[in-house]
Amino acid sequence: MPSRIGALLFFFTGLLLSLSVEADVKARSCSEVRQAYSAKGFSLVNIPYQEIAGEHLRICPQEYTCCTTEMEDKLSQQSKLEFENLVEETSHFVRTTFVSRHKKFDEFFRELLENAEKSLNDMFVRTYGMLYMQNSEVFQDLFTELKRYYTGGNVNLEEMLNDFWARLLERMFQLINPQYHFSEDYLECVSKYTDQLKPFGDVPRKLKIQVTRAFIAARTFVQGLTVGREVANRVSKVSPTPGCIRALMKMLYCPYCRGLPTVKPCNNYCLNVMKGCLANQADLDTEWNLFIDAMLLVAERLEGPFNIESVMDPIDVKISEAIMNMQENSMQVSAKVFQGCGQPKPAPALRSSRSAPENFNTRFRPYNPEERPTTAAGTSLDRLRTIWKTMQHSVTDIKEKLKLSKKFWSALPYTICKDERVTAGTSNEEECWNGHSKSRYLPEIMNDGLTNQINNPEVDVDITRPDTFIRQQIMALRVMTNKLKNAYNGNDVNFQDTSDETSGSGSGSGCMDDICPTEFDFVTTEAPPVDSDRREVDSSAHKLSHSLLTWSILFLVVSLQRQWR
Repeated sequence: MPSRIGALLFFFTGLLLSLSVEADVKARSCSEVRQAYSAKGFSLVNIPYQEIAGEHLRICPQEYTCCTTEMEDKLSQQSKLEFENLVEETSHFVRTTFVSRHKKFDEFFRELLENAEKSLNDMFVRTYGMLYMQNSEVFQDLFTELKRYYTGGNVNLEEMLNDFWARLLERMFQLINPQYHFSEDYLECVSKYTDQLKPFGDVPRKLKIQVTRAFIAARTFVQGLTVGREVANRVSKVSPTPGCIRALMKMLYCPYCRGLPTVKPCNNYCLNVMKGCLANQADLDTEWNLFIDAMLLVAERLEGPFNIESVMDPIDVKISEAIMNMQENSMQVSAKVFQGCGQPKPAPALRSSRSAPENFNTRFRPYNPEERPTTAAGTSLDRLRTIWKTMQHSVTDIKEKLKLSKKFWSALPYTICKDERVTAGTSNEEECWNGHSKSRYLPEIMNDGLTNQINNPEVDVDITRPDTFIRQQIMALRVMTNKLKNAYNGNDVNFQDTSDETSGSGSGSGCMDDICPTEFDFVTTEAPPVDSDRREVDSSAHKLSHSLLTWSILFLVVSLQRQWR
């Protein structure tokens, strides 16, 4: 009896050992690993069919493995490549937001400037004829400088506008006093009276406020889009450190070496790896968020009453209004200039006929606002207004997208680890790769930023050596944020970042009387909304019709004077 029991025990023991060995052999098969490895595009030459001893491994656990040294090296490079692609792919939204919006806004602002110049030229040719054509360079220079300012030139807006009105006063002063000869020194004296005499009424002051506010906001906003685009493009091209590459390999492909190619990393494990690899990028977040907030502030200026369209579209009418003011006040202006600069010398061989110009009144036609010139593209100004309405929708759109891009860099690890291609997700915390086996990941999640990675269990991070490249981007954002804040308050800035630019000041304050209001208290009278019936334009046109005769007569006097010479 005992012998029979012993025989049965021996039989079952042998059977169990046989089943155990068979199960062990099956568990050590590398067939799934070979299939997954081949799917990555790698050759299966010299790839083991069954697990081998893993003493040769440098990154993955040195246990029985399906990986050779060559496999570990190739998978390590593959993990680096996939990480770089993941970061670039995840940041695609932010990068394209800045690229596409920069292109759209820049094209609109440039077209607006071209259209405003064409509109003024056509209107003044019809209204003032030869008088304007003989002095057109004064106006051409104005638009040349406005374009140069917008495109980043070191132009002092206030000085440039002051110079424009001074030059215009010199030209008009000669036209309204054709009986005198004025030397260069005398004309320079005349220009000094521009502010004191206010020969053009209140138009220069109002236009200066409107132009500086509008151009500062437009140029700074587009420049901000440029900086955001460049920073996003640069930071999204990561260069992982050796410590990061080791951690990526261990997370993404050591499951292959352990014969578990279908097991994905645990979500929290992924977060620690990404926070270690993207520690410097996370440090960008604080300055990035301040930059986005400043961009949103300036975007409000693009929607407000001093937006560049409402300033540039009627600029021809505003300048005409100034010219009319000068004509109406010509006698008082001349008298005060003569008193301050001295009595000018009479023009040589002067001949005049006071009654002659009256015979030519019918030859001059007043400006009709309904005949507003077309744009350079040959279409109605309504086209540009339609574009502006679209642009205003674009401002709303860019504001929403800017808000979405806040905290982007600190959220980047979370965004990547949510990708189902990367991790097993938060709902599968037991059946995921924890860096050693298929089991729950226990270490705590690190906080954001470089200094918080000192105890990161997955990535070896040197917190004493911040990434110089990232620090350069932080500085670029900081400089741009200061310029955006200045622009929001109407303060001009210089975009040529030279080494001696440390004060933060630029090409003028953009403020009147050393006051920079944070809100536009005077907008209702100085920047009326563009209306379809153009009531303000009509009003200016009536004034223009009333005073055209004065300038037309002066033109005839000058013409006859030249003929008599």
